Amino acid sequence: MAHDYPRIITPPPGPKAQAIVERDLRYTSTCYLKEYPLVIARGEGAMVEDVDGNRYLDMMAGIAVSSTGYNHPVVVKAIQEQAGRFLHICGSDFYFEGMAALAERLARIAPGKSPKKVFLTNSGTEAVEGAIKLARYATGRPGLLAFKGSFHGRTTGALAITSSKARQRAGMGPFFPGVHHVPFGNCYRCEYDKHFPACGLYCVEQIERDLFGRHVDPKEIAAVFVEPIQGEGGYVVPPPGWLPAIRELCDRHGILLVADEVQSGVGRTGKMWACDHFGVEPDILLTAKGLGSGMPIGAFVAKESVTTWKKGAHGSTFGGNPVCVASALATLDLVEGGLMENARLMGDRLIAGVRRLAEKHQVIGDVRGLGLMIGLEFVTDRATREPNPHVVEALVLGAFQRGLLLLGAGPSALRLAPPLVVDAEDVDAGLGIIDEVLSAA
Repeated sequence: MAHDYPRIITPPPGPKAQAIVERDLRYTSTCYLKEYPLVIARGEGAMVEDVDGNRYLDMMAGIAVSSTGYNHPVVVKAIQEQAGRFLHICGSDFYFEGMAALAERLARIAPGKSPKKVFLTNSGTEAVEGAIKLARYATGRPGLLAFKGSFHGRTTGALAITSSKARQRAGMGPFFPGVHHVPFGNCYRCEYDKHFPACGLYCVEQIERDLFGRHVDPKEIAAVFVEPIQGEGGYVVPPPGWLPAIRELCDRHGILLVADEVQSGVGRTGKMWACDHFGVEPDILLTAKGLGSGMPIGAFVAKESVTTWKKGAHGSTFGGNPVCVASALATLDLVEGGLMENARLMGDRLIAGVRRLAEKHQVIGDVRGLGLMIGLEFVTDRATREPNPHVVEALVLGAFQRGLLLLGAGPSALRLAPPLVVDAEDVDAGLGIIDEVLSAA
């Protein structure tokens, strides 16, 4: 489409938006977290238009969901054609071609060469829950290991392994026992770098020495749940040898490695999966978010050797909904047909631009990312690396007022996760607004 955005004609929220915001607040649950008063009317590509006619450049993609943009014609056509045939059949009990096709597709493109089996879900959180069940069933072990800063969802099992924000867990416990959290491979905020060389992977060694040596027998751990690139924790990319070292640790103790690629998968990093950047094959892969271009679908893809449970041990009434499956198949066609490569190219352009901003603005302490999954860490002082959440909040709000949609991540980071359809003009416009807001602070 023509780049007639960003365009603010009425300071948001405009009168129509404000009326909807007030209505929403009156009737929706108090748990909903609204980042800013965006009231969307329609979208196209990387453009979002609100009910008052303001147009925004989107660099958050509905939290990395709208991978092909907001109404890609190929995806819309696939949805319409399937809706015209039938809307539902329970894939746990019956067959349809789309489900078989998507399962085959995901099994073939999953990392590694091991044969795979696929279970389709309604969401990433549901994929996490299914993976917890499968890991415990396959190993006969109860324990789970996850990482500080991780986000795996908000249902009971997923929340037990989540370690993103205390408010997500407050008042929800007790959680089921046997869950252990250890430091993620975050070199910028390494818990050990005062005493050991950076990127020495001492954090992985400490799992063996401290957790397994002092607190829990590794034979009690069914699975390690890990985001290859941490999402809600701050868009943190671990050092190159970290994920392979976690894989080796799991192999040494007969523990399953579960890669949560709900946010990082389906081409976002410039490869189909973030695991592909590190040469690691997980035992179970989790996907959702960008898989359906906005339709509610997810999956867990497990090695055949792990998929040992019996018929009826797990199921879902709506998981693998036919319309959502059609959207996922069309999305994968587009991602493999050019959008994954575009994510790599535009990601290179975006991260280069952000690094130029870091040279200009001292509040940017760290820049990291792969493809179109880029994080900026903000600090009060580069020497002390003191987190600066206030500048993130001001930047997100200031960008919104200028027509750019952003989201924070972690204690003091900004995430850049635009739709995979963004072009050079979009990238440069977004960088320009970020620069403008930081310069005005």
